[in-house]
Amino acid sequence: MRRTEARELFMQLLFQMEVQNDYGQEIKERFILEHMEDSNQLEYFNQLSAAAVDHLTAIDEKLEACSENWKISRMAKVDLAILRLSAAEILYLPDVPNSASINEAVDMAKKFGGDESGKFINGILGKVVRSKDAE
Repeated sequence: MRRTEARELFMQLLFQMEVQNDYGQEIKERFILEHMEDSNQLEYFNQLSAAAVDHLTAIDEKLEACSENWKISRMAKVDLAILRLSAAEILYLPDVPNSASINEAVDMAKKFGGDESGKFINGILGKVVRSKDAE
């Protein structure tokens, strides 16, 4: 398994967590047992989880600040999961290049999201990077 696959699986977990409104350890452990038991990317999956779930409030605040006229509650849940994952990488995993995180997010949006998801996600994540660089 590559990081791309780990990202896709973690995005699916984030989506599931959002739908069920449950960001607890038990749902993550169940997901890992069902989907990643023999994965060589479990360490990276856990890094993503720690970055995204532990900083969810800060990530959501940053996403809302960078998405003009869009509240988190109005975003498509798939797009939101992708944005949260990529924002977690950009803001909390400094060894992941911003461009790689954005490219992966746009690819996931094209694969799992709606027709305009790629452009929407690219625009917001570009603003996340610029605001991070300005700080």
